[in-house]
Amino acid sequence: MVNLIPADVRNRLKGVSIVTRRAVGSRGIGLHQSHSRGAGIEFAQYRAYEPGDELRQIDWKLYARSDKFFVREAERESPVAVWILIDASASMAQSDAARPDYSRLDAARGIAACVTELALRQGDRFGYMALGDEGLRLLPPASGPRQRNRMLIDLLAIQSARGFPAEKQLGPIWERIGARDLVLLLSDCFDEGAIALAEKLAAAGRETLVIEMLTVAERDFPFDGGHRFRDPETTEELLADGPALRAEFLSRFAAARTALHARLDIAGIRHATHCLDQPIDLPLRALFAARGMADSA
Repeated sequence: MVNLIPADVRNRLKGVSIVTRRAVGSRGIGLHQSHSRGAGIEFAQYRAYEPGDELRQIDWKLYARSDKFFVREAERESPVAVWILIDASASMAQSDAARPDYSRLDAARGIAACVTELALRQGDRFGYMALGDEGLRLLPPASGPRQRNRMLIDLLAIQSARGFPAEKQLGPIWERIGARDLVLLLSDCFDEGAIALAEKLAAAGRETLVIEMLTVAERDFPFDGGHRFRDPETTEELLADGPALRAEFLSRFAAARTALHARLDIAGIRHATHCLDQPIDLPLRALFAARGMADSA
């Protein structure tokens, strides 16, 4: 199986649950009145026994063979689908000088893989769309380990395009994303089309979340001496002195981000920020870990 999730991140994900505004219950499983583990009629998978599991779910024949406790999980189809929308425009291919082999798109793949694991654990359906001006790449929502494995392979195949899709290319989004679905957009939010899409989804009643993807250079502007700055989407270049530009850039960039966050807040869109030097589970814990109990109360 493709491994996009570091071991330490995977361990921390145990304390995170995807919770929607429509959620009920107080645990990760069944938060959406969707997937009934252990009470369905179709066998899904085995997992290790955890404190609190009902004894009747233990497969005693498997215990006799392995001397370990495993729980049989059965499932019913979830009415909730988690859609991960990945901005695949050229700017998402940007990385930092300290780690040139790790881009925004790589981080988005890792975050998407984390969301996939959370949805799998809860029994929700999950799928993705990669959004680029060369067309939309997608995997329709489904549940189970096979869907997870296919999703991880697909995530690795996503390549950055030139720009964000035009409005006329976004038809599949409106055809496929249901009214009860949860939408998570992973984007640097530099393109007006990406922000407008999130706003339209929220206005149409889809619960929409955004993770803003930043490079370390954008956050810190650590450039010394002369530097050639290049726009990855327009290819325009600017040769300038880094220290002379730092204060103005950081001020203007902070103002732009403040305006973006205010715009998302007005639309009722929960949002978090991820910078490339941070753990990929950090924005998910910001979005879900602290809100789970409050939203389900």
